[in-house]
Amino acid sequence: MTMIRVNDVLSVGPQPSISEIRSLAGHGFAGMINARPDGEEASQPGNAAEREATGHADVSYTFIPVNMPTITEADVRAFQAAMADAGGPVFAHCKTGTRALTLYALGEALDGRMSSQDIVALGLKLGIDLSAASRWFEAHRQLRPDVKGFFDPRTGSVQYVVSDPDTRKCALIDPVLDFDEKSGATTTRNADAMLSYVAENGLSVEWILDTHPHADHLSAAQYLKQKTGAPTAIGAPVVDVQRLWRGIYNWPELRVDGSQWDRLFSDGDTFKVGSIAARVMFSPGHTLASITYVIGNAAFVHDTIFMPDSGTARADFPGGDARILWKSIQKILELPDETRLFTGHDYQPGGRAPKWESTVGEQKRTNPHLAGVNEEAFAGLRAARDRTLPMPKLILHALQVNIQAGRLPEPEANGMRYLKFPLDALQGAVW
Repeated sequence: MTMIRVNDVLSVGPQPSISEIRSLAGHGFAGMINARPDGEEASQPGNAAEREATGHADVSYTFIPVNMPTITEADVRAFQAAMADAGGPVFAHCKTGTRALTLYALGEALDGRMSSQDIVALGLKLGIDLSAASRWFEAHRQLRPDVKGFFDPRTGSVQYVVSDPDTRKCALIDPVLDFDEKSGATTTRNADAMLSYVAENGLSVEWILDTHPHADHLSAAQYLKQKTGAPTAIGAPVVDVQRLWRGIYNWPELRVDGSQWDRLFSDGDTFKVGSIAARVMFSPGHTLASITYVIGNAAFVHDTIFMPDSGTARADFPGGDARILWKSIQKILELPDETRLFTGHDYQPGGRAPKWESTVGEQKRTNPHLAGVNEEAFAGLRAARDRTLPMPKLILHALQVNIQAGRLPEPEANGMRYLKFPLDALQGAVW
């Protein structure tokens, strides 16, 4: 079995055979990382076969499929987490070992333990060309803003701290309030993780931004406002969503003027995160009130576009429309090809590690819902797909909180808070 020993914890190498994977434990390995996308060669075993083989070998397995031009910090951090979780030495592979070693070296560089020169030197020492990894790191250092994603595995949601490295000011985007529908319990673990990151990095919170009233998680906007004093904001069409759901909830006392937020953004509005210019693009279709925040060279596209291997968002929620969604996506794709796109959810196809960053160019080239597709085909594709999807399990719980900017219902006479949701309100929903 061909492998290169990087250190006591990590070895990298080219594509192993299934029999070699089954022998990993005998070589002293506790885990394996597959950094190779399926379909690169007809002869490669592929993710499913490798997962099965490591299971037989009692070795942990992590799937982090990457191509050199599209590696993101999320991939690097997933590689680090897989190494830490293995509980012993790890073998990582791609086709030749280069991408596997790249993910390791970039983690060392992002954490300040290596420079771009050190990356190249490591490659020379091990006989692997890491010049592309060095260039990636140098380019990454020039990006504005800094973006830190926080993935919530319970809901598949991604939350963001978006910061200006010069002024140390930041925005919090789409924060999650933890909620267990089985017990009714709420916690603030996700939001507190964001606050810890803010404190550890010497940041000050300038904005708390929601891209739309979410249907699959409760918003932590109010909790974070109480903790930071920062203003909350959302798109002005949220008032249309409030009117729609006031009727569904039979909630005549609900204020439907958007006054629950500190600012309602109109299409084209501008603001700043520190010294970085930001603007608002309306992008309805998934919901009536969906908006995109373009901050520097990063766009936060919520539930319009997922990662290229996952397609696009559904358009069958109340107020959704596939053709409107198509037009919104086309406006996003008019941004420069190098614009970073940050999605609001990831559902980990093939069991791969969570990902949330792509580019406009990558989406146009490789997203099967967009590449070579016209509006008619997209509308048909979405209608067929959406007919098979059950409603999010938290939609009726979440909307009554999220159309109030993350405010939980007021306590009743006994001091308890109660959610209310109607029966048979969403006709035709898939069970």
